[in-house]
Amino acid sequence: MILAATSFRQEGVATMMYHQLTREERYLIAGGLRLILSRRELAEELGRSPSTVSREIRRNATAHDGAYRGEKAHSYAVARRRRCRRGAQFSEAVLEQVDSALRERWSPEQIVGTFRGEGKVVPSHETIYRRLRRDKRSGGTLYRYTRIMSKVGRKRYRSRPTRGVLLGKRHISERPAIVDQRGRLGDWEADTVMGAGTRHCLLTIVERKSGFTLIRKLEARNAAEATAAAASVIRRMRHRFRTITFDNGTEFHDYEQLERRFGVTCYFATPYHSWERGSNENLNGLVRQYLPRGRDLKGTTQNDCDKIAAALNNRPRKRHGFLTPLDVFLSPNGCCT
Repeated sequence: MILAATSFRQEGVATMMYHQLTREERYLIAGGLRLILSRRELAEELGRSPSTVSREIRRNATAHDGAYRGEKAHSYAVARRRRCRRGAQFSEAVLEQVDSALRERWSPEQIVGTFRGEGKVVPSHETIYRRLRRDKRSGGTLYRYTRIMSKVGRKRYRSRPTRGVLLGKRHISERPAIVDQRGRLGDWEADTVMGAGTRHCLLTIVERKSGFTLIRKLEARNAAEATAAAASVIRRMRHRFRTITFDNGTEFHDYEQLERRFGVTCYFATPYHSWERGSNENLNGLVRQYLPRGRDLKGTTQNDCDKIAAALNNRPRKRHGFLTPLDVFLSPNGCCT
């Protein structure tokens, strides 16, 4: 066997200490694959673990045909290490330049783009944001020079919410059990659906037990528009509304007006916990079938919204034994059978 004759396994050298695969090792992996050796046999010849060999083949195979070639694999690995910035150490001089630019109110993206254009080695903008957060936690003032402090992609548990903060809002945990159990008609959820722009949007309202849907066109995503649209719906169907559970957007901050005028009780879901309003999130996904994400809603009319709502209200639902939301909503007690 060729590999057996040219085996470079070093006797007496401990193989538990990991080091990067060499060019020669990659050539031997390529030769072994041509001889149809298994990953485990290759690992034994190399003095490596089978997982190391499998990972190497998976990561550095040639993209267009999936074949593993020693020289090409080595060039891929070297290029990847050059691109990798994990654990990179930046000099104090570089960090001082970054801090100076921050004090000039440059954004991290501006710093990175400008400095790298000048051939300087600087941290990524994400690293600069992390540096700002650490500086803030330790009592520093650099963060004051930024227009917007970057937020982590998703809200972390036990962190203080910053979205839709309004004192006195009734939390979803205060809802009666019958609402959570969808035990009656008259409990609704509401949210807004945005289009491509920042103004025109939709107010979507769904009854939890039946899935009956109402959609209103808004000219702007603000409290005045949302409250007026919700009031126009409730006014026509006042006896059908007991509670409404809202998203935490500021467009719902005039909820007390609805409570005073119509006697409906309003609740708010936990910030960043969209699953607490599962009915409404599902409805918004259905609406996107008619108005795909990224579409400008400026040209969408109330008549369009009414047609979409009618289509959804007359679509059979499995959870209702294939009755429609309209069938359930109009039944005397909301029964599905």
